[in-house]
Amino acid sequence: MSSMRILFKTPVQLLVFICALGSTQINAQEIWPNRTIKFVVGFGPGGANDIVARVVADGVSKQLGQAVIVENKPGAGSVLGADLVAKSTPDGYTFFVSAGGIITNPMIKKTMPYKEGDLVPVAMLSVSPSVIVVSAESSVKSLKDLIVRAKASKGILFATAGTGSTPHFVAEMLKVHAGGQYEIVPYKSGSEAKVAVISNQVDATSEASVVVIPQIQGGRLRAIASTWNKRIEALPEVPTAKEEGYPEIFIGHWAGIFAPKGTPEPILDKMNKAIDLALRSPEIQKRLAPQGIEPIPGSRASFAKFLAEEKNRLQPIVRKASMKED
Repeated sequence: MSSMRILFKTPVQLLVFICALGSTQINAQEIWPNRTIKFVVGFGPGGANDIVARVVADGVSKQLGQAVIVENKPGAGSVLGADLVAKSTPDGYTFFVSAGGIITNPMIKKTMPYKEGDLVPVAMLSVSPSVIVVSAESSVKSLKDLIVRAKASKGILFATAGTGSTPHFVAEMLKVHAGGQYEIVPYKSGSEAKVAVISNQVDATSEASVVVIPQIQGGRLRAIASTWNKRIEALPEVPTAKEEGYPEIFIGHWAGIFAPKGTPEPILDKMNKAIDLALRSPEIQKRLAPQGIEPIPGSRASFAKFLAEEKNRLQPIVRKASMKED
């Protein structure tokens, strides 16, 4: 306090300084953004979240009139990327493009480098149906074939994009609701897991439609079931897990945007509005729909509601399957 008295000899001078400081902060929010914005993706290039992030970044850039770049920070089931953003300056220039791991990692991991409240939801981006795939050379022709093999003495190797990822949950859902042995083999991204299946390093994986459709259509992967509530338009011949008798095997690859705690509310609202407008644009919809990706525009409140519902739905699976860290 003594140092403040030296700098400001009268209460009036101190009051003027405080008002000026507040004015500077308000102006910073009003002119946001005035430089490049960064979207951090917690997985490697080529995965569902990376693809969605790049399409949305382009749309948001046009809405805000500033460049939006995508930076990949893979590792630990997206925890490394989330931690980077959680500890970033909350000034509206660094955001995290999340997948389901942002709510499931705290359920599974013994320790986390950041607290759940250190990242705040801004907007949901999309949902991509998940497709269970095997190598085109595999003798597995259907979901029932896969389950039969999983129940055999050796079980199967199931690739995932890391602890708490959507493929990890698909494997655990199979284990709980269909039975069998599924040895989880974690990779840094769905793209890497896909390559592992194609090269017969593992038996199967479940990945977002956008990631595996090109290889399915190219004859390198065989789709045996989707884990969504309806068949995928681009893969009309592939049945859902529900159609195969397993309605409990239901999950999709969703993506959303989070910001560091403390980011000013006006900035969060502006980013949400920019994302909402971008997702509603015919240009973005035309880019995502053919890849089996459904844009999900909406408010900050609707995204928060989705997160709460998804958390309540998946928590029992973690307990039943005794899901643990890799």
